[in-house]
Amino acid sequence: MSVRIRFSLRGKPGQRSFRLEAIDSRYKRNSNNFLEILGFYNPRTKEIKLDKENIRKWIAHGAQPANIKIAKMLKKHLS
Repeated sequence: MSVRIRFSLRGKPGQRSFRLEAIDSRYKRNSNNFLEILGFYNPRTKEIKLDKENIRKWIAHGAQPANIKIAKMLKKHLS
């Protein structure tokens, strides 16, 4: 099983926010089959809340960020 750390869209159009989730890479972006919720990102207010301990645990077990934006955000906030 390949685990990815990816965003999941939440909220209504025009008021989108994102959840950061650990999810099996075979599932779709907004499926409810996530393994764990790792944080929250609201691009309108630039609010970011991350569960740093659990993110480090998933990365240690081989989880990969799904794209460059997530990788940069994790690098910035976990350092």
